[in-house]
Amino acid sequence: MTRDVASYTGGVVPHPAQNSEEIADVLLIEDDEEIGRQIADGLRAAGHPTRWSRTGYGGLAEAERHPPRVVLLDLGLPDIDGVDVARRLRAGNSNLLMIILTARTDEMDVVVGLDAGADDYLTKPVSLTVLLARLRAHLRHRPGTAPPEAVAVGPLSVDAAARRCRISDVEVDLRAKELDLLLALATRAGTAVTREDLMATVWDENWFGSTKTLDVTMAALRHRLALAADIAGVTPPIITTLRGHGYRLDPPELGE
Repeated sequence: MTRDVASYTGGVVPHPAQNSEEIADVLLIEDDEEIGRQIADGLRAAGHPTRWSRTGYGGLAEAERHPPRVVLLDLGLPDIDGVDVARRLRAGNSNLLMIILTARTDEMDVVVGLDAGADDYLTKPVSLTVLLARLRAHLRHRPGTAPPEAVAVGPLSVDAAARRCRISDVEVDLRAKELDLLLALATRAGTAVTREDLMATVWDENWFGSTKTLDVTMAALRHRLALAADIAGVTPPIITTLRGHGYRLDPPELGE
């Protein structure tokens, strides 16, 4: 049975956003007619100008004609795999906010999607209320918000204003959330930071639910830092896992 927007949002039709910084031009790439219509209607009701493409190639063409601020991307498209679409979109726009919508529940599918350039993911069936909350949280933390000062930990330097990270003289290519996560740890180097604190700082102060996104982002961050440190020939700061608590970024001499 076809559901209206109210039922899809848990009985509440979203009100238009009041903060202009939380309004974004959205490109939805989704082939399911019912899901696509419900999401597009809900986004527009919340104040987000929304274009909807039913195919991957159509979405890529639309993104090239009118570059969006946000892309909501289904992985199971009829003409091209959504992971390939994610890679092409990311290659064309490093500042794009991209959220994957997927019915795939295997963790590796999520990892592949995030590695392809996505900032976040939601599994179907998608709650529009949660989607809008995630969207608001991401938009508040995108480049342009007031960043902390640049911070250095051993050979690692992170410049939030420039959105750049280096290990010695080697540039580290980090995704938006990886950089935000590293900043949250680096500004408190040597101090234990709880999982809940990281979720609130990097994703949303009102975050609730699974923290799997944190684990996947952390694994990618560690991998990219290790690669850059290997190229630079130095020992990077160590991100120590504190089981049952969170993480701590230690200078190399403390992590060895």
